[in-house]
Amino acid sequence: MVEKVLTKVNSLKEIGGIALPPDYSAENALRSAWLILQDMKDRANLPVLKTSTPDSIANSLFNMVVQGLNPAKRQCSFILYGDKLTMQREYAGSIALARRYSAMKNIYAGVIYKGDVFEYAIDTTTGMKKITVHAQRMENLDDAKIIGAYAVVTFDDGSVNTEIMTMAQIQKSWEQGPTKGKSPAHNNFPGEMAKKTVINRACKLLIASSDDSVLMEPGEDGRMGRAKAEIEAAANQGSVIDIPEEEPVQTAVEVMDPSEPNPPAKPENKREWKNETSPKEPGF
Repeated sequence: MVEKVLTKVNSLKEIGGIALPPDYSAENALRSAWLILQDMKDRANLPVLKTSTPDSIANSLFNMVVQGLNPAKRQCSFILYGDKLTMQREYAGSIALARRYSAMKNIYAGVIYKGDVFEYAIDTTTGMKKITVHAQRMENLDDAKIIGAYAVVTFDDGSVNTEIMTMAQIQKSWEQGPTKGKSPAHNNFPGEMAKKTVINRACKLLIASSDDSVLMEPGEDGRMGRAKAEIEAAANQGSVIDIPEEEPVQTAVEVMDPSEPNPPAKPENKREWKNETSPKEPGF
């Protein structure tokens, strides 16, 4: 499977349809992803590589490479919906892409607790926010009394922008996920999860408003259009890489990450898998 995806990526590079960042190793990321997938189990304690369709596995890996993410650095994770494996970008991946696509230099987040003195100003000419005062005392650090969080983005030109969210806004964001913000991570570490949420929000616009100049290179004779169509289809989990499904697979539902909005509908029909051995990458 890794070799098939890597071959697809290399073929797109040859026709000028995709340009990966110079500091990104697609092969290393694919090998890391495959090792992670070999250890993943679904709710029935069955190997994810058995209960996922081959096409969804291939497209998840391809989508990871197209975005230039590495699961070993926790920049992305793999989630199973029914019998479809999906790749989900994590907040560390959002930071990496925001730096890659935009002029963002750095980003850090802070939590606002009840009792803090917190003030910010808005530049009326640019609409950008800037924190003017955040005074915090040790006795205020109580995760039961979080009232908000913020992420400060600095850019190469020295400008600064701040994303600010109240705890009510953060909780509404959590409610979009299947666990409704009630996962062990949200219950035990709400401050850290609040910071992740506001960081994702700050990076989202930087990524979405950028162009593809970092990853894409102009081709000739219409080759660019065909390659771009394939890449966009991969991002939408389409059947980009043709992997024949030799055996039916069993429907399974994996625990889903709370930051995933609008998870795909659970398949209605269950199918049984017959292959008793999980697919292995040669040499592993």
